[in-house]
Amino acid sequence: MPQLLSLIVPFYNEEDAIGLFAASVLPVLETLADIQWEIICVDDGSRDATLPRLLDLAAAQPLIRVVELSRNFGKEAALTAGLEAARGDAVIPMDADLQDPPELIPQMLAAWRGGAEVVLARRADRSTDSMMKRGTAALFYRLTRSISNIELPENVGDFRLLDRTVVEALRRLPERQRFMKGLFAWLGFKTVVLDYARTTRAAGSSKFSGFKLWNFALEGFTSFSTTPLKIWTYLGAVGAVVALIYALFIMLRTLILGNEVPGYASIFVAVTFFGSVQLISIGVLGEYIGRIYMETKQRPIYLVRKFHNF
Repeated sequence: MPQLLSLIVPFYNEEDAIGLFAASVLPVLETLADIQWEIICVDDGSRDATLPRLLDLAAAQPLIRVVELSRNFGKEAALTAGLEAARGDAVIPMDADLQDPPELIPQMLAAWRGGAEVVLARRADRSTDSMMKRGTAALFYRLTRSISNIELPENVGDFRLLDRTVVEALRRLPERQRFMKGLFAWLGFKTVVLDYARTTRAAGSSKFSGFKLWNFALEGFTSFSTTPLKIWTYLGAVGAVVALIYALFIMLRTLILGNEVPGYASIFVAVTFFGSVQLISIGVLGEYIGRIYMETKQRPIYLVRKFHNF
């Protein structure tokens, strides 16, 4: 039987990008030979006209299917919903903003047919991103590689091809707080990398603010490493040694020179410094405890309101 390609596209308030997306992706898919295809559009609780436009698109093209979530669960949950709904022998997640070029899909399929189980699309040129975004992204990848036990590929987003074997392995992972880039990297499998130049958004604006990106980075750090906890253990040990040395110094100085009235500034600095260290360490503990709390609830990652065109 002919093989099937599933394209997974999460949408959240992307009404202006839907027409451009269809005009760019459909011609590429229609040129593919010896493979059938479907597009799984996941509406992640959009508040604009995204869902009606997706339904109109699905009515005109029966190979487009729409998964309507009950509310906004976030991109990682929407991506998970698409992966669980996809039926393809090969599955490609991608964004609706066309910063990941659909023209790369035939090359990804060629690498897959050549034996690759995972085909990564790496952003070799990110000149369209701001200097701050490029710098913080490079720092994030460097820190993640240094503190975790997985090799997170740099400048690789969700745009990739996954063999059905990889998708089934991913569906076995039970996490509810999901950092998909880390889960993809944790799986392993035979991997090929294709480079491409990242373009500007076709329409709309990014839904990730600086604060959301910071929380996303924290999710990545705490999902695959306990090193932050170990760091505070070491800092606490170093602080205890320094405090002991200073206490011995004060005792010797008092025995030799007599008692002096301690200065207000030194006490203030010591109290505020160690108090700040304690608050930061409690915050790090809270991140891990919060993850445990959310996982123990065992709530579903997402809820589907309706499947359209399935």
